[in-house]
Amino acid sequence: MTFWETYLRFRFSEKTKAEWSQFHCGDKDLDEFFLEDAANYEQQLLGKTYCFVPKENPSIIVCAFTLSNSSIEARNLPNNRRKKVMEHIPYEKSLSSYPATLIGRLAVNEDFQGKGIGSDLLDYIKLWITDTENKTGCRFLTIDAYNNEVTGRFYEANGFKYLFSSELQERDYIGLSAEKELKTRLMYFDLILI
Repeated sequence: MTFWETYLRFRFSEKTKAEWSQFHCGDKDLDEFFLEDAANYEQQLLGKTYCFVPKENPSIIVCAFTLSNSSIEARNLPNNRRKKVMEHIPYEKSLSSYPATLIGRLAVNEDFQGKGIGSDLLDYIKLWITDTENKTGCRFLTIDAYNNEVTGRFYEANGFKYLFSSELQERDYIGLSAEKELKTRLMYFDLILI
């Protein structure tokens, strides 16, 4: 049975808000976002939050994610990174920026971690964004992944690549001084590869 046959997808709403208080992924920042900030993102049209619940018990949130419109500004990338991002785009179709969907937040409930649900969720998002019923063009998925080895390996195992080859290059791009911590790394997935 596939992921989407096992679980039902819902959009965040006031109706589901009570269930969010039971959602804990082990990361305080993510838990707080889903409990307190997701509604504001919805109201301000900054992102849409979705969750999956088991068909047999829809009061349990298994995993959640937030999507927003985004882009990869190819014209602002260093030449070698621009070539890497555009490697599967025919030259005559080169644009200064490419449409993307940002996975702003993604989390799996602690009770369901270690079962491959995070990878299944990413596969679901990839297929959902590229579905023929999608009403807009989108070439890339992007994320601001926590800058740690475990998170980086997870996204790399799911086909994502770092937008910048080094932290130094990324710091220069975003204008972050050397004494400030680089808390996240920009990563992307080229949807044409599906």
